[in-house]
Amino acid sequence: MSDSVANPHMDKKVAFVENTHQHAKLILKLRHDGVTQSKFFRAIIAGYVDGDERIQSYIDEMKPQGKQKRAKSKKLRDKGEQMMKDFGLNDGEIENIFDLIEEEHPEL
Repeated sequence: MSDSVANPHMDKKVAFVENTHQHAKLILKLRHDGVTQSKFFRAIIAGYVDGDERIQSYIDEMKPQGKQKRAKSKKLRDKGEQMMKDFGLNDGEIENIFDLIEEEHPEL
């Protein structure tokens, strides 16, 4: 049964092309870890969209960005996280903080 039949909210398909060698290495590694391709990609996407610091750190390293801008982005994220801790904010309030930071620094 496909994921879209099991869960009607799963209505978008994400696809890309990769070379045979990289794909084979991915499959072997996923099998070793006992993770399906779907579960892996969904977890990576969710982590990225939800702002998981581990994934964001990796993205920051790979994106074309100068060291100064990268440091500024990290500083702003750290500031936001500290504010969340200091004020015990919920998810909706957290989104508003990041929106405010983005408004102040649209170049990021």
